Amino acid sequence: MTSAPTPGVPVTVLGKALAVLQAFAAEDAGLGFAEIHRRTGMARSTVHRTLGELVEHGLLERVEGRYRLSGLVFELGMRASVGRGLLEVATPFLEDLYELTHETVHLGVREGHEVVYVAKMGGHRQARSPSRLGGRMPLHATAIGKVLLAHAPVEVRSSVLSVSLERRAPRTITHVPVLRAQLDEILGRGVAFEHEESAVGITCVAAPVPEPGAGVRAAVSVTGPVHRFRPERHADAVRAAAGGIAAMLARRASGT
Repeated sequence: MTSAPTPGVPVTVLGKALAVLQAFAAEDAGLGFAEIHRRTGMARSTVHRTLGELVEHGLLERVEGRYRLSGLVFELGMRASVGRGLLEVATPFLEDLYELTHETVHLGVREGHEVVYVAKMGGHRQARSPSRLGGRMPLHATAIGKVLLAHAPVEVRSSVLSVSLERRAPRTITHVPVLRAQLDEILGRGVAFEHEESAVGITCVAAPVPEPGAGVRAAVSVTGPVHRFRPERHADAVRAAAGGIAAMLARRASGT
């Protein structure tokens, strides 16, 4: 008699491979076998076999007994989430914005109820922010997330505001009426601000990047430490960078 599968544990080959890949968080430089086994909840033999197949097919690398995501995974992820077009167009504007501010510059896209950071530029004195290239944050807890939430479809916005909002820092906005009022303000002024809402000690300004036929799925932000960075002073620059990216995307779409 075949035993029933354990709830939550994948049973297909693809499901097992996906579980292993998703065990890696954005901050993980590498994971050992025991930690992958713990995070996936799969049998040790299954984890061992799946790791071997992922290494063989180039999705994982094994270095000194630890596993890490390969460059192929990152490349595929960038293709899926933003496409090369957005990054190619955005990069010069992000570089200009960094040269102007010398603070940390982000490009993020919305996936569900989260913002995914697909580009990050910063120098030696960049702020210690929780953002990581390829990492995720809840929409309500960051400036770039709030601007994406403000421009999201009505059903997405309603879904986010209908559940308990996670507190990521002491000043994270978790009171729905306050957040709803901020989202309305963002639509009116064209930028969003964050004041120590994702992490203590940082502040941020973000602006949306509208795309032809796609609404707003991307946004640009600049983040700096509260002791030296005044986001209000850089709102026009961030808005101009986002507008420049949007204009280039529109030109590409029209073929001009």
